[in-house]
Amino acid sequence: MSTTIIDLKTQKYDRQLRLWAATGQQALEHANICLINANSTGCEIIKNLVLPGVGNVTIVDGNKTTAEDVRCNFFLDPESIGQSKAKATSELIQELNEDANVRYEDKDPYELIENQPDFFEPFTMIIVVNVLEKYLTKLSPLCAESGKILIAVKNKGLVGMFTVQAPEHTVIEAHPENATDLRLSCPFQQLTDYVSTFDLDKLDQTDHSHIPFIVVILIYVEEWKAEHNGQAPQTYQQRQEFVRKLRAAMRTPDEENFEEAIANAWRLSPSNPISSEVRQIFEDPSCQGAHSNSPYFWILTRAVREFVENEGGGQLPLSGKLPDMKSDTCNYINLQNVYREKALYDINAIKKRVKALTEGSDTQIPDETVELFCKNAAHIKVIQYKCITENHLQPDKLAADKFHSEYGRLPASDADSEKLTYQVQSLMVSMGITLEDAVDLLSTDTLVKAITN
Repeated sequence: MSTTIIDLKTQKYDRQLRLWAATGQQALEHANICLINANSTGCEIIKNLVLPGVGNVTIVDGNKTTAEDVRCNFFLDPESIGQSKAKATSELIQELNEDANVRYEDKDPYELIENQPDFFEPFTMIIVVNVLEKYLTKLSPLCAESGKILIAVKNKGLVGMFTVQAPEHTVIEAHPENATDLRLSCPFQQLTDYVSTFDLDKLDQTDHSHIPFIVVILIYVEEWKAEHNGQAPQTYQQRQEFVRKLRAAMRTPDEENFEEAIANAWRLSPSNPISSEVRQIFEDPSCQGAHSNSPYFWILTRAVREFVENEGGGQLPLSGKLPDMKSDTCNYINLQNVYREKALYDINAIKKRVKALTEGSDTQIPDETVELFCKNAAHIKVIQYKCITENHLQPDKLAADKFHSEYGRLPASDADSEKLTYQVQSLMVSMGITLEDAVDLLSTDTLVKAITN
């Protein structure tokens, strides 16, 4: 009897590996993250990256730890007072996970942004917390030019916001909850041929109860078509009638394969085989104009799009995955082979199209990448972000930033309410709101209290 040996790393990260698989874990381990400002929010963000095993983190903060910092930050202790805040927080965060490499820079981040932009070159992601807008607007284009992810967080009391700036992000493995593609509403020829080899009436009770539910459904769909002018069950009422037909065909009340067939009858519902999101990706200029020098994702997307329009007959490549089901081993393996052969046919057709698109160039897309894309083609995604400077207001349009510029700190008490209220009113007036309306809107002090508490 053999025993499967699971390495320590897999044991340690078992739950998250189930969530984002080995490729997601690898991406996390290869990340190199810079945190600007080691306040409580920033440290909590980094904690949630270090625990699952992020590769490298550098904390940048030029301030010394104060008693106030200790009161609101779990990653500082009384012995840290007067010491480098970056150093103190990095040491405690490092203790959370030996797999992560947590470093620190006891430097003024604003000085780095202004005069040493090359400092940020090694990082794949930069997280900034409560950085003034005028510095954020300088850091944003640096990240955009080098393709880095920039996450800007602002918070004060119970009020907070965050903005993400990143290059176009394409997703192949989306890990959807239900990725099974059985093609019951539009069976492919190999599947139809396989189903036609069964004659349920000639089977004894044991064999009858071990026919896979896919075969059961398609056998009775053919009977239904013969009685309904060649049409499969279309409407909800017809599918309910079809379910009653399946239940009446059960030889015993506990035939599990027929119960599975009844539970999966909803898959006969006519629907577009390609989601609107995937169709939108197919219409993207990056897909339609993909060429040998395009990113892999877009070359593969174009190849799949052309497959759908030609060999696929309007269908995406078959994933070839089968769920567990009540069946004997022989029937299950035979059915699995039918799906795998069709999936392999589709993959090979797409490989030929990829080869044609990349012919004459140095671009070589590994077969494993093509196969992975085909298996997940129904759930690919593209996420596009705007530059932070496009989303954010200008430096002189943020009341809290104006307050910080004038007083060297964010508003922190009721005593600051009047000053902040004036600046918010000025901001609203500059946006075209009359002074009278601005005063009315702020008469309850709701906004100010939210910021200062």
